[in-house]
Amino acid sequence: MSPDVVDGVLAALADPTRRQLLDLLATHGQATATTLAGGLPVSRQAIVKHLTVLDAAGLVDSVKVGREVRYAVRSAALDATARWMASLAADWDRRLAKIKRLAEAAEED
Repeated sequence: MSPDVVDGVLAALADPTRRQLLDLLATHGQATATTLAGGLPVSRQAIVKHLTVLDAAGLVDSVKVGREVRYAVRSAALDATARWMASLAADWDRRLAKIKRLAEAAEED
């Protein structure tokens, strides 16, 4: 997994408004910026800026339908980031288990 992808996803998810947008899109499927702005205490323009960041991170897709742009969750980058995090956690678990074994062995001596 590319570190750039993980960095982009983590940076995008650092903002609570962007996390709320992803939650709304995951719950309701496709939505326009205007629809999304109706459920959040920020302007439509701010929503569009947040959606641009999410799109750049690979977390949403946009499709133009007539004059509207509809957004939907794209899960591949999020799935890849979750796999990276799980791998990182597994590495730490192995390291901590080794430290525990060494400490227990030292205690027996």
